[in-house]
This record gives sequence, C-alpha cells and structure tokens, in this order.
Amino acid sequence: MKKGLNLSLIFLLLSLTSLAHGAQLKFTTQDFAPFSYEIDGTVSGPLVEIITEVCKEMKIDCSFQLMPWARAQKEVKDGEANGLFVIGWNRERSEWLYFSPPILNTEYGFFVLNDNPLEFKQVSDIKGYTIGVYGPSNTSVSLGKIKSEIGDLKIDIRPNDESGFKKLSLGRVDAVYSNRDVGYALIKKLGLKNIRYAGKKEKQTYFIGFSKQHNDKQVIKRFNETLRTLQQQGRIQAIIKQYFLEPAE
Repeated sequence: MKKGLNLSLIFLLLSLTSLAHGAQLKFTTQDFAPFSYEIDGTVSGPLVEIITEVCKEMKIDCSFQLMPWARAQKEVKDGEANGLFVIGWNRERSEWLYFSPPILNTEYGFFVLNDNPLEFKQVSDIKGYTIGVYGPSNTSVSLGKIKSEIGDLKIDIRPNDESGFKKLSLGRVDAVYSNRDVGYALIKKLGLKNIRYAGKKEKQTYFIGFSKQHNDKQVIKRFNETLRTLQQQGRIQAIIKQYFLEPAE
C-alpha cells in the first residue's frame, strides 16, 4: 500500500515538473466565426486569446490548429491534440471529454427571409417548415429533438454553416437553425441582405473540451483552476466583451 502511494506521488511530481518545463497543450478548432477563425493563416478569436492568457499564467506553451470539425474532434480522440473549442456540453461528449468551466453564453434560434413574418415563440410556429442546419453537430441534434416533438418538419442537414444560409437566401429552405452569433457573422461575411433573426429556441453555453484518455487529469485540473482565477479577476470577461459576445455567468 505504501509503495503504491509512493509511486502515485512520484507520478504526480513528474507531471507537475513536466508542466513547468516546456510542456505544451495543443488545441484544435474549426472555422466558426465569431468564436474561432483564421487571419492570414493564424488561428484567431476570443477563445484563442483566452487560452493564451491561461497558458501564460501556467507558464506553458499552447498551439492552435484550425480544421474541419470532424477532424478536429478526431485529433483529440486519437491523442494528436489535447483539447478543442468551442464546444457545447452533451451526454455523449461528457463520456470522453473533460470540460472547462463555462466560458461564454450564446443561443440557438431561427433565421428566416425578411418577408417571412415569423416571430418564433414556440415550436409549433415552425410546423411544416423545411429547415437547414449544419451537421452532424450539437445544433442538428437540438433540431432533431424539435422534429420529434412536432413531427411535421423537414431537416436539411448541410456540411457547413454557409451553405444553409445561402440556400435560405435563395428561398430553397424556409429557415435556418443556427447559433445566433455565428448566423450574424455569416450574414455579414456573405453579404446577405434578405435574412433576419426570428427568435431564440434555447440558450447555449460554450466550453473547452479535453480528452479524458490522452490527458493528465492533474494538468487539466490546473488549467481549469487557472481559468477560474482569471474569470474571478474579470480578465476573461474583458476579452469576450471586446468581441461583443456574452461571458458565461
């Protein structure tokens, strides 16, 4: 028993020593403006700034790669990267990911054409609609739950966010179900003048996720504790507000 405790202590000390001397955390993300995107080949956005601040406090190096979402998740599952962002919580993800403290709040809702009078209040408002959504994703799972509730609803799953908004602008779907802030960013990027936001379905909170299988739990614990300290100091909230986004409570 004593030998086992000694080995555990040695392992912990080695982990902390490694963390203090040249350790690195690698993060993957997707093109998901306004939360993450590339500028001149550099991964940018509020989460990059936040993670960079945490890593500075921990005195470790952190690196970032932007790639398709399916590949970003696979890199973390396979141990090629330590964590990914931004990510919403669900039960399936919680089985293989540690989650950071809540970082920012947003919402899922419906975008429609300007001449559509919809002001979304309840799911029956969209009965009979054909709705575009990016998937597979947390957003498409959420829309699937709505379909199971009202039945008369067609889901048009798109391989990226942009294509759904383009189809809506052309009148080829009745609405798009999307993260509100992502939708606003895409409307601006694509120059779409005929689309508006029709209302919120549900609040969404975003986190950073870390592989349970390929990370030292003590390292992730220290990362999360450092993040909480910066939140208590108001430094994380200040970064988020610079992007006109809502910090988590």
